[in-house]
Amino acid sequence: MQPHSFDYVRPQTLAKAIQILSENGNRAKVLAGGQSLIPVLKLRLANPRVLVDINDLPGLAFIEERGDRLRIGALSRHRDFEQSKLIRGKYPIFSDVASVLGDPQVRNLGTIGGALAHADPASDWGTALLALEAELIARGPNGARTIPIDRFFKDPFTTALRSSELLTEIRVPKSEPGDGGAYLKLKRKTGDFATIGVAVQLGLDAKRNVAGVRIGLGAVGPTPIRATGAEKALLGRKAGPTPFADAAKLASEEGHPSSDLRGSEEYKRAMIEVFTRRALETATARAGR
Repeated sequence: MQPHSFDYVRPQTLAKAIQILSENGNRAKVLAGGQSLIPVLKLRLANPRVLVDINDLPGLAFIEERGDRLRIGALSRHRDFEQSKLIRGKYPIFSDVASVLGDPQVRNLGTIGGALAHADPASDWGTALLALEAELIARGPNGARTIPIDRFFKDPFTTALRSSELLTEIRVPKSEPGDGGAYLKLKRKTGDFATIGVAVQLGLDAKRNVAGVRIGLGAVGPTPIRATGAEKALLGRKAGPTPFADAAKLASEEGHPSSDLRGSEEYKRAMIEVFTRRALETATARAGR
C-alpha cells in the first residue's frame, strides 16, 4: 500500500518549520528519521496534507552537558548514543536503549525526538526517560515551554505536544557520583518491539542506601509508566538482594500488561519482576558504591 498524496516541504529554519505547523495544524506531520512515520503513512493510518522534513534545521543534533543538565537535541540519531564517549562514560542507560533499538538502519536514521513524539506504548526511549526524570522542550509560535516527562504521554501515540509545536530538546539531570542507571528489554527477536521494558535510575549515598530512585515500565499499558510503589519500597534501604526482590515484586503488580502474541499477562508480570531485579542490580553496580 502506498501513502495518500501530500505536499513535501523542507524548511531551513526553526521559525519557518513552526510557521508551517501553525498554518496546517493537524493536517501536517513532522518527518525526522522516518522510521516510525513512513510505515504509518504506507498503511494510510495517517494522511497528512503536508509533510514537514526537519532534517535541515540547524542546532537540533547534539549531546552535551551544560550546567546541571545533560542536554540532547531532538534530531540526535540513535547511533549517536552508541558512539558518544560522554554517554558511554557517564550515562550508560542511553547506550542500553540505543543498543536494543531496531536494526542498524533504524539506529542510523531514527531520532530520539521522533521516537518520543511517536509515543508508542512500548517506547524504549519513553520508558528510559521516565526513569531519568527528563524534561522535554517544545517550541511553537508562542516560544518555548518545558514539559515534564511524567506529563508528556497522554494515550497510545498521543502526547502533550500541540500541533503547532516541535520537540527540540531533551534534558535530564546531570549524573553525579553514586548515580547509576540501566535499561533492559525483553523481546522475541532482534529488532522487535518490547514485550516488556524496564528502566532504573537510582542514587546511592555513601553507605549504599538508596537516596533516590525512579523505575520506568514500558509495554505494560497505554503509555510508559512509573512503578511508584516499587520506588517507595526502596527509598532509605541499603542496596541489596532483599530490597531489590521486594521492589521487583511490587513492580510486577503495577501497570496493566495484556495478553497478546508476545505473551500472556501472567508471563509479562513474571518478566517484569525478573527484569526489574536485574536492572536494579546493574544500576547499583554502575553507581560504583
